[in-house]
Amino acid sequence: MGSFSIWHWLIVLVVFALLFGGRGKISSVMGDAAKGIRAFRDGLKNDDVEDTKPEVVKTIPEREKDEVRN
Repeated sequence: MGSFSIWHWLIVLVVFALLFGGRGKISSVMGDAAKGIRAFRDGLKNDDVEDTKPEVVKTIPEREKDEVRN
């Protein structure tokens, strides 16, 4: 338990290389994740728009309004 084996160090090095290796790896991964989330939210918005139907409002003509008031 006191020291790490060679396999522990290799795994740490691989994770470190994946996260910090190359130019802008983390920013590109986070940008791709943000695009995915944005596309998911846009997809949810489109579903809501299709499900809601406009309400039909019936208006009473002026002459019927007078009859209702009297």
